[in-house]
Amino acid sequence: MKSLKKVVLVALATSTLAFGHGDVVPHSVETKGLANVADDVIVNPFRGNEKAIEIGKGAYNTNCARCHGLGAVSGGVAPDLRALDAGDDDIDEYFVTKVIEGAVRNGNVYMPPFGEVLSPAAIWSIRSWVETLPTDDL
Repeated sequence: MKSLKKVVLVALATSTLAFGHGDVVPHSVETKGLANVADDVIVNPFRGNEKAIEIGKGAYNTNCARCHGLGAVSGGVAPDLRALDAGDDDIDEYFVTKVIEGAVRNGNVYMPPFGEVLSPAAIWSIRSWVETLPTDDL
């Protein structure tokens, strides 16, 4: 009976850890109220747009926080997105490319591609929200 209790406790503990970071399936984002954005846009069209920032915060929490951290404060597993300079057009292009294509090195997936799940408007909304975060503790 004791060994059965141990098995149940171990199963419960590991299942809690497995689901502790939430759902790992990428989710599409509702961008109602934002202009459509072409696929080839490489500079953030929503910089400073309050509606985009609001949408981006939710989109980030749903799709990005599990790896990049709550509030975009990384725990060291994935890059701290607050370190990407706000308002830098070259960084905008880097950001959108990484989100769309993902990051694979030597066959290892470091970031899955989100291009088939997130619309350009959703991606730029996330970038717009991240740009609003304080960086004084970087």
